[in-house]
Amino acid sequence: MVKYELIPAQLIREGIVPDSAFLAPEMVSVEILKKTHAPSYCNRLLHLSVTGDAARRIGLPLSAELVARERRIVQGTIDACQFALQDGVAFNVAGGTHHAGSDWGEGFCLFNDQAVAANYLLHHNVCKRILIIDLDVHQGNGTAEIFRSEERVFTFSMHAERNFPFRKERSDLDIGLPDHLQDEAYLALLAKHLGKLFETAEFDFVFYQSGVDVLKTDKLGKLDLSREGCRLRDELVFLQCRRAGVPIQVSMGGGYSPSIRDIVDAHCNTFRAAVRVLG
Repeated sequence: MVKYELIPAQLIREGIVPDSAFLAPEMVSVEILKKTHAPSYCNRLLHLSVTGDAARRIGLPLSAELVARERRIVQGTIDACQFALQDGVAFNVAGGTHHAGSDWGEGFCLFNDQAVAANYLLHHNVCKRILIIDLDVHQGNGTAEIFRSEERVFTFSMHAERNFPFRKERSDLDIGLPDHLQDEAYLALLAKHLGKLFETAEFDFVFYQSGVDVLKTDKLGKLDLSREGCRLRDELVFLQCRRAGVPIQVSMGGGYSPSIRDIVDAHCNTFRAAVRVLG
């Protein structure tokens, strides 16, 4: 998608992020992928042998280039975790592939970048308690399924209840929202639930899926947030992390407004909010 080129260009143009801060990841190793995704599923993707309903569920024509791209996205999120641990916050300009489950791909997602990265941190004993905040308009069903029996990872998804995926998985905390919810009600709910989460548990790392398909202009979303409301959403997340002193990795997630300007500006607002709140 063109947004992945336009977001860095806009951030550099505004002087929010220097060109030197953008790094191109390598492909994640198959060994790391198989600590989160079923080996048989990984092998089918690598050999381009996903067919039938499983291929249609992914929603994109399977190719070696697509698999390589997704492997780079996953490694990019792992790399961003290392920078977040050093600097407090780091972004993957792509990522947020939260529909990929342990043994399936879905909704344009092959591998679940934040789930793989969370397991990487746990496997290497970097973190003991992780929070995944998913504020894409669609439920993070793959993430919920992957961590349904993992007590060290708490999954929180706030999404449009009547939107895709129509068969939901169970997160540790799901907030299903009615259609056409607007800024004030959305932000009040988010502040309430984020506050409770950080009051009742101590986390040493946060992943944030910051999809901008919550915008009223989005053609695949069913919520009615303004760009300002979406920006305030991001600030709420960053403020909670700052207060708790917890590093945060951000993956950009979805955005499907007809105007590319709406998409890019809303994604750039997430970067702007991080700079404003976290410095």
